[in-house]
Amino acid sequence: MVIYIGLMSGTSLDGVDGVLARFADDPARHDIDVLAHAHRPFAPALRDELLALNGAGDNELHRAALAANGLARAQAGVVQALLADCAMAPGAVTAVGSHGQTLRHRPGEFDTTGYTIQVNQPALLAELSGIAVVADFRSRDVAAGGQGAPLVPAFHAQVFSLPDSPRAVLNLGGIGNLTLLPAGDDPQGVVRGFDCGPGNALLDHWVQLHRGLPYDEAGGWAASGRVLPQLLAMLLAEPFLQRPPPKSTGRDLFNPDWLASRLAAFAVADPGDVQATLAEFTARAAADALRREAPGTTDLRVCGGGALNRHLMVRLAALLPGVTVGSTAEAGLPPSQVEAAAFAWLARACMLRQPGNRPEATGARGPRVLGAIYPA
Repeated sequence: MVIYIGLMSGTSLDGVDGVLARFADDPARHDIDVLAHAHRPFAPALRDELLALNGAGDNELHRAALAANGLARAQAGVVQALLADCAMAPGAVTAVGSHGQTLRHRPGEFDTTGYTIQVNQPALLAELSGIAVVADFRSRDVAAGGQGAPLVPAFHAQVFSLPDSPRAVLNLGGIGNLTLLPAGDDPQGVVRGFDCGPGNALLDHWVQLHRGLPYDEAGGWAASGRVLPQLLAMLLAEPFLQRPPPKSTGRDLFNPDWLASRLAAFAVADPGDVQATLAEFTARAAADALRREAPGTTDLRVCGGGALNRHLMVRLAALLPGVTVGSTAEAGLPPSQVEAAAFAWLARACMLRQPGNRPEATGARGPRVLGAIYPA
C-alpha cells in the first residue's frame, strides 16, 4: 500500500481541495481508494490577488511570487488536515501532487509553443509539509506540442470506464471539460478529452457582481430567471466552441471582459435573466459538444462544483434526451474529490516514471512523464 496526497485549486478560485489516497504497491494497478478529503477556502485577500493576476497589472512578478507563498501555506493547511484526519505521519506519504493555480494558459500561441503558467511554490510546500511534492504537470505536455490540458482523462479512464458501453465525464469547475471514454472492452477505443466552454466562472462572476455571493446556491437564481434567446445566440457564437479538439481554454477567454463585450447590447436586461442565460450557455456548450463529438454516449457523469448546481444538472438532462445524467458520486467518487484525486494519481505516475498525459486528448506528440519533483 502506498499513500499520496492530491491538491487542486481550479479556475473557480473557491479554495484548495485535497485528498489522501491509497494505491496498490503494484505499479501496474491504477485503482485508487480515497481515505480522506479536505477543503479550505481561500482567504479573501489571496483569492482577490489570484483573480487579479489572471490579467495584466503592475508589479506582476513580485505579486505572483508572494501569492505563490500564500497558496503554499493554504495547501500546507490542507495537507495537515488530511494527515490529522487519518492519524498519519508525513513520512507515510510518498508525495503530494500540487497542481497550483493557473494564471495564464496560452498553449500553441505566439511562437508555436506558447505557455501555461501555474502560480505555485512546491519548494515551500515540501518545506512546510515534510513530504516530497510533485508539481508543474502541464508544461511538459505543452513542450511536446500539446495543450497541456485536459490532464484528467487518463485518470477518468482508470476510475470511470464502463466494461461494455461508452461513457462521458463532464468536469464543471470554472471551465468545463469533457472526457469521452470508450467501452472498456473496445480494442479500438480511444480516450479523448477537451475543454468544451465555461463552467462556473461566468456564473460565479455574475452572482458576485449583483448579489455579493460567491456562487448561485443550487442554481436557484438562474432557475428563477428567463433565458434571453438573442444573448444566448451571441454567447454560443463564440468561435472556440466550434473548434475541433484537441483544445483548451481558461479565464484568458471566458472572463468578465469577454462577457461585458457581449452584454453591451443588453444593458437593460434583468440580472436574473442574464444569470439564467449564462446557465443555459454553460449547459448548451457542454451538451452540444457531447452530441457532436460522441453522439452514441448514453451515460454522462458530472463532477466539479457544477455537479452541485441542481439547475445545471436539470438543464443538462433536458438537453440530452436518451442520456443518463448523474454525479460521479454514483460512479464511486464524489464530485468535489475527483480533480484532487486525479493529481494524486498523476503524482504517483510521475514518481513511477509513467506517462500521465493522453496525447489523443492534449494533442501532444506522444506520451510524456508529467511533473517536477521537489524532495522532502
